[in-house]
Formats: sequence, C-alpha cells, structure tokens
Amino acid sequence: MKVYIESDNIISPLGFTTGENFSALLECRSGIKFHKDKKYSQNDFYAAIIDDIALDDHFSEIADPTGYTRFEKLCISSIAGALKQSSVDIESHRTVIILSTTKGNIDYLSETSETLNPKVYLWNTAKFLKEYFKSRNDVLVVSTACISGISALLMGQRLIQSGIYDNAVVCGCDIFSSFVLSGFQSFQAISHSPCRPFDADRSGISLGEGCGTLILTNSKPEKSSINIRISGGAISNDANHISGPSRTGDGLTIAIDKAMGEAVFSPDVIDFISAHGTATPYNDEMEAIAFATSGLLKSSVNSLKGYFGHTLGAAGTIESIVTLESMRQNVVIKSIGYETSGVSQELNVAKSNIQTQLTHCLKTASGFGGGNAAIVFSKVENE
Repeated sequence: MKVYIESDNIISPLGFTTGENFSALLECRSGIKFHKDKKYSQNDFYAAIIDDIALDDHFSEIADPTGYTRFEKLCISSIAGALKQSSVDIESHRTVIILSTTKGNIDYLSETSETLNPKVYLWNTAKFLKEYFKSRNDVLVVSTACISGISALLMGQRLIQSGIYDNAVVCGCDIFSSFVLSGFQSFQAISHSPCRPFDADRSGISLGEGCGTLILTNSKPEKSSINIRISGGAISNDANHISGPSRTGDGLTIAIDKAMGEAVFSPDVIDFISAHGTATPYNDEMEAIAFATSGLLKSSVNSLKGYFGHTLGAAGTIESIVTLESMRQNVVIKSIGYETSGVSQELNVAKSNIQTQLTHCLKTASGFGGGNAAIVFSKVENE
C-alpha cells in the first residue's frame, strides 16, 4: 500500500506556515540569533527561539492563548495549519495522531514546588491532544531522541500500510529551555557562533525550537498536481555510546541501505540528501562516512540546522517538510554556514541554492543512544 503526504505545516522563528519558512530559506535567512537572556543561561548564546508575542498572536486566531502551555500552542497551531489544507477527518476512527518529541513541556521542570506539574509527563500531553482534537484514538507518542521525527513518520506509514488506519497526523515538536541548553553546554557541544554543518570551522550545535506536522494518507491527494509518497524507510541502532555516534557510520549505513532497499532504489537515483548535519565533529564525519559507504557521494547534500537550529524531536518532521517543498519546487537549499569541507569524504554540499530536478530524496537523522533513521521520499506526478 502506498502512503502519500497530503499536507504539512512548519512553525519556527522563520514563520507560521510552510510557505513562510521556505521563502526565508530561499533567501538564506536564518532563525538563529544572539541571545542575552538570564532566564535560559548566565552565558550569552546563539539559538533559534520563537517570539512569544508572535506565537500568542498567531494562536489567538485559534483560541485564547491563556491557559495553554507554549508546547501546546505550537502543537495545536501546527496541526490546525496542516488540517486546514487537508481533507482528512481528524475525528475519524480511521485517523491516528502521532506526537514526536524528546522533552514535551520541559519548561515545567523549572517550577519551584514540592510536586511535579503533571503536564511534564508525555502521556498527559497525549491525553490533552486527544481531547482537544476529539480524536477517537489514543495519541501515540514517539520519543527516541533526535530520530523521533523520522521514527514517527515511519510509524505512521506502517500503521497505514497494515490497514489499521487510513490516515496519520504526525506532529513533531520541541521547545527551547534552560534544561536542554545546560545539558548540551555540559557536553561542551554548543557552538560559539551560528552552527556550520560539515564545515572545517564548525564548533558544535545551535539549538532551536519549532513544530512540524505532516498528514499521511493511503489515498493519492487530488488537489495537488505533484504528489509525494514515502517509498522507503528504516531505523537502526549502532549501540556505540549513550551520546556519541559510531565512528564508522555502520548504524546509519544500515538504515540508509534498508530504506533504499524497501524503496527498491539504487544509490544513483537519490537526487538529494537532507542530512542530520548537527555541526558537531563526530556527527558530521560519521554521516559523511555513511553516505560514502552507501554510494551517495554524487547526491547533493545540505543541512538545515544553520536555519532552524537543532530542534530535537521536531527536526525530523520540520526538515522532512522542507525536503518535500524542495521537491515540489525543484531546488536544493543552500547549506548555510558551509564554506570549506571539514569531513574526510568528498560530499556534494550545497554552497548555494541549486535549481535541479528532484524526484527521489533521502532524509537522515541520528541521535543519542545510537539511534539512526533514514526515509526516502519520491515524487509521483504521473502515478
């Protein structure tokens, strides 16, 4: 059974729709800014953070922002934005909502009280979204570190292919918080400037926040002249280290090869790779080795972390949506921050926007705990 993408939405510091975000990317505008905010850190830092007032103004078109958490406002807004373009009935028993996140309402951990706010628990967030959208089914939560977004998309694909559901609303979201920032600072992994994936002068990640929603369906969408489907995908674990990726790239290579195997593709048909590209020395090198091992050195490559920052559980969904829009407009977005190669393999990293025919594209992700994921999207104009 074929699974198609019917609609999508991105919310980030660059905008509240996929169109607004993609326009910013075409102009090479980054959402990463310099911040001096003691609420998050005693030290100055670079990050991509959504303006509170802008978020509330946008959400007020849906409901009164009072009483909703920042995380809830992002999820509701993004899902509503995707549904606005879709024919899918979210209240149908044949539709499932899947939430991809690493931390959820993590900001509630900073509350000073004797008891933990129940909103911190992801199962409570799932219950909230089920009730808000009047879903007939329990909301499923995927929390597998930074591969969560792609993991959720593949879960949605497989649930539809199994015949359990006809549609899946996949929402990936994470918010910026002092907890997350301090965690990466403790690893000395935060870049002292906007991150530079795959570049020789990269010095670590820039964090970000955002939300991306994709609506998957087993019916070929009729509204669009260009349809895109998930043609393959796989997840692996290299079991290397709790926070460090395999130096050999074996785990990601397995995921890529299995994804292309499911799609029944050879490496030479992959036009473009949207890499995880965190700008840490080990991740970028590992990915480069995996791409070389899988025979993908001819494919164009970019990383979107220089625009959105690392959005954790939202990265896989937001960056997949950008990949889809790139395919619709046949353009590879410039990998901002990249000038000179800092990896051992000769990757074809985009130094500028590239106008080219895109038919089959690969999105990858890797994360803490040794997780790796790969998903292949294919354009089906004449199918």
